[in-house]
Amino acid sequence: MSMRDFSSEHFVLEDGSKIAVIGGGPAGSFFTYFAIDFAERMGLDISIDIYEAKDFTCAGPQGCNNCGGIVSESLIQSLSAEGVVLPSKVIQRGIESYTLHLENGSTVIKTPLEEQRIASMFRGFGPKGNTDTNTASFDNFLFGLCQEKGARVISERVSEAIRTADAVTLTTKDGNKARYDLVVGAVGLNGKALSLFKSICPSFEPPETTKTYISEFQMEPELIDKHFGNSMHVFLLNLPNIKFGALIPKDNYVTLVLLGSDINMEIACSFINSKSVMKLFPRGIKLDDITPCKCFPSINVKGAKLAYDDRVVLVGDSASSKLYKNGVGAAYITGKAAANAAIFNGISANAFKKYYQPVCSELDNDNKLGKFIFSVTGIIQKSHLLKGALLSMVISEQHKASHKRRMSSVLWDTFTGSAAYKNIFVRCLNPLLLVSLVWNIIKSTLNLIFKKK
Repeated sequence: MSMRDFSSEHFVLEDGSKIAVIGGGPAGSFFTYFAIDFAERMGLDISIDIYEAKDFTCAGPQGCNNCGGIVSESLIQSLSAEGVVLPSKVIQRGIESYTLHLENGSTVIKTPLEEQRIASMFRGFGPKGNTDTNTASFDNFLFGLCQEKGARVISERVSEAIRTADAVTLTTKDGNKARYDLVVGAVGLNGKALSLFKSICPSFEPPETTKTYISEFQMEPELIDKHFGNSMHVFLLNLPNIKFGALIPKDNYVTLVLLGSDINMEIACSFINSKSVMKLFPRGIKLDDITPCKCFPSINVKGAKLAYDDRVVLVGDSASSKLYKNGVGAAYITGKAAANAAIFNGISANAFKKYYQPVCSELDNDNKLGKFIFSVTGIIQKSHLLKGALLSMVISEQHKASHKRRMSSVLWDTFTGSAAYKNIFVRCLNPLLLVSLVWNIIKSTLNLIFKKK
């Protein structure tokens, strides 16, 4: 039986087929990289044009894709297995540990396997004013891999798309037109671009989103080493709308990421000015004076519906992502899956439904468990008693063998995106973890009683 779905032979890529990828970020680059790789294995001669108006070699908004800039160890392993090794210029800093901050205190959570496999990086060339020639963009690195494989880059914005039975015609703002056998949407959560796909994919319903916050603090590397080290600082504070915040050290910047729902400047300031955050920075420093960039990017909190049609498929944040974490990892998963479906099974809506949609559905279903996990985290955030128990438990675990740091590994994977929420949820039900948590809650309760006396 053939590897392809020939239920509609009209919708199969052949020698000479042309593909357009709109968006050159990770999702678009991963689709392109794997589509060319799979086609080569099949002996299929295709061409791919990537439409991307941003310049990832530029500092500031012109080259930025609004991301905190963490690549998890699981993604690094997956990329290495595919022959994609991040160069040293892309990696701003190797993250050796997480430091968990609560109002009750803080503790370091060591990497479960004692390895430096988490990397902080910039999606573009860095914040406004960055002149560090040693900086390289993660997105530009992936973009370059696609060009090396033969993809053509068109530095224009697509303004119109028309789908017919045998092709999709794209028109750019400069008035240039081209016909393609398949069009791939990797446009993130850009409203105008998603509307463009709505016109050629009528059943498509865009993802649900919420506003987050990202800013950069420029500091000398020596100060970053002294005050932040090679640790990502994660905060579970009782503040409105914030699920968690993180300060990510890089070379000469520290990136602040706030994840939650509808975060505005007032909420961001309440976090930045909290005692737990301020004590990390050098005394007397004025944070407003060292913040060259800040933004309120949208994130995907509920996946799109029917992100495909005949000759059309959307990937990455435009389709399905990972809730509150590892968007680059989701771009890798969906980009590769869509490429696999298109090359080996066809480009009809039926082919994408059968071979691509299950991957998106798995991410979406996993995110439902993620929402439950964060609802529990929200309860902990509001309770001084529960936070004290959690902190005590994590501190005691740091003196145990790595396989016995059950709560620490759960928190590690929750923050890094190294494991699926389903995996995390199952580990939370471990009787030994639950017994330890209950015991620490009892100890915290007794401590509070004795303090009152």
